[in-house]
Amino acid sequence: MNRRQFLTLTGTFTGGTLLLPDFLHAFGSQKSLVIGEQCLVFVQLNGGNDGLNTFIPFEDALYYDLRPKIALSKNDVIPSSNGMAFHPALKGFATMQQNGDLAIIQNVGYPEPVRSHFRSQEIWQTAPTNQEYLNDGWLGRYLDLQCKEHQATAGINLDKIDNLALKGMEPHSVTVKDPSRFNVKPKQENDIKLSDNPQLDFVRKIANSVVESSVDIQNALAKSPALDVIYPKTELAKNLEWISKLIKGNLNSKVYYTSLGGFDTHDNQLAIHKNKLSDLNDAVYSFYQDLKNSQQLQNVTIVVFSEFGRRVKDNGKGTDHGTAAPMFIIGGNNQGEIIGKNPNLSDLDNGDLKHEIDFRSVYASLLQNKFNFDATKIGLKNTALKGLF
Repeated sequence: MNRRQFLTLTGTFTGGTLLLPDFLHAFGSQKSLVIGEQCLVFVQLNGGNDGLNTFIPFEDALYYDLRPKIALSKNDVIPSSNGMAFHPALKGFATMQQNGDLAIIQNVGYPEPVRSHFRSQEIWQTAPTNQEYLNDGWLGRYLDLQCKEHQATAGINLDKIDNLALKGMEPHSVTVKDPSRFNVKPKQENDIKLSDNPQLDFVRKIANSVVESSVDIQNALAKSPALDVIYPKTELAKNLEWISKLIKGNLNSKVYYTSLGGFDTHDNQLAIHKNKLSDLNDAVYSFYQDLKNSQQLQNVTIVVFSEFGRRVKDNGKGTDHGTAAPMFIIGGNNQGEIIGKNPNLSDLDNGDLKHEIDFRSVYASLLQNKFNFDATKIGLKNTALKGLF
């Protein structure tokens, strides 16, 4: 039985109440990290977000020539700087940039890009050197090295399914849909000694981690102060609200992860993309205001990305799978700059944008600047991106 199968059986995907048999009793609890320590919050946009209609080169005539059906009017966009503008649904993002709290990294991708959703997401989540297949995620590898002792909630994934980015050799992360219902109740505690059966020990270790996660999450929720920001009634907003409560309740996890789907806009893109970006904007901006009001923003770095962008030329109704796209970094005392050149629409690679910045250099910068961690220790050979923090 592998870890994913076991977690499915234990119900950590749904956050439901779980009763454990005697031989799976938990003992002890994780030691809290230092209060105020840095953490990363990832918001993954599943489906391939159209970067060109998110952060728009609205002063480039080629943008309108190549996208006659879906280009956004100059009168509707929210100007930023250097000929770029935000989608009109991203008013909160524009405000965060004006406040100096939003950095934008242009043309992020990787060599020999893959247009398969599943494989490209896997590449972003595992960060291989040469597109080799890896069993562990880049954050899972980091947590394996960072956690000197077992820390059941070093990583939190707010979702219905596990996330490969957090998968490591040890169970330092947990996937939960509804933290308020993640209430794992062991029977009377007994000592557990390791056996000569590694598979049984593995199951015991996972079970102990599940119980510890539940206890730590419930304790953090109990200590979290009342919210002074009203979040929208959307799934992403609810997930970010949970993350805010856990952060302010001193759970002290290193990494939080959640996602928003629906960005595969082959058809009816203008309406669909507007709705998805509205969901993103409203949820993230509420989270931002919440963290700022509670003076937590300097300790929290929000990373918004997608597995790839879209084709430069529209297909008449939308866009097909493409390559490079912008990443957005919010909070964490970032420099608030636009890093990289504007998308070059006159120099394409078979109709696609050429990537300028490798996503693994962004990862290396996050690990180096937020955790003082050498990314080469987990196989990231790219030089850390400069100018982000």
